[in-house]
Amino acid sequence: MPAAVLLAAGLLLAGCAGPADRTPSAPGGATSDGRAEGGPGPRGGSAGRSAPEPQTVAPKEIPGLGPNTLAGVPAETDQAVVATGAGRDRNTGSVVVYERDPVTGWEPVSDAWPSHNALRGWTDDHRQGDLRSPIGVFGLTDAGGLLPDPGTSLPYDRGPAFSVSGTGFRGDSLAGSFDYVVAINYNRAPGNTPLDWTRPLGAGRGGGIWFHVDHAGPTQGCVSLPRGRMKELLRMLDPAKKPVVVMGDAESLKR
Repeated sequence: MPAAVLLAAGLLLAGCAGPADRTPSAPGGATSDGRAEGGPGPRGGSAGRSAPEPQTVAPKEIPGLGPNTLAGVPAETDQAVVATGAGRDRNTGSVVVYERDPVTGWEPVSDAWPSHNALRGWTDDHRQGDLRSPIGVFGLTDAGGLLPDPGTSLPYDRGPAFSVSGTGFRGDSLAGSFDYVVAINYNRAPGNTPLDWTRPLGAGRGGGIWFHVDHAGPTQGCVSLPRGRMKELLRMLDPAKKPVVVMGDAESLKR
């Protein structure tokens, strides 16, 4: 048998494909259907797909506050003490301190502390002697008390004028209530001792609204906290963060 015939028979037995069995190559090493040789098919690869858009998360807001209340918090404020009353006509509630992170938004930096407020609850139009606490957003710039400064960064006025005696509405002793106070800037001139009686809105609109030490009963109009929590609040407040109090009953704060 001729040698050429023997060579052809050997190729067929070995299973080698001839030129007619191969898909012609396109320029650049691609096959005629557009796939790169040896690469994944059109459904198996990621070529041509755009990268997923990064997910953005909105900064957190303070829970329980509605748009009108939030609008009252100054843009430069990064510390808010939220005093939430249990009801419009109730004199108990809780206080939580929040701080604002420039990326994640508002975060709590304290537990919920029990509090008292005015005997008859809350009002949008506080008047002298109405026995209601004012609803709103107010600055916190000045502190003081009968006892030495526990380590606050706020200006602190210490003196015997913070002495108080007598009993509250339920026979509770008022002694020591003003051992530590933080003035709430409702109808007062910021930058002065809490004892300052300047009333920019007039005497009839009331004043002298403070955070002070709790005496186990309702107040005239202030918000009171347990002694240890008052000291903690004083140490937390940072003038550089432009602190405010956001105060009112829960339903009013949702507005």
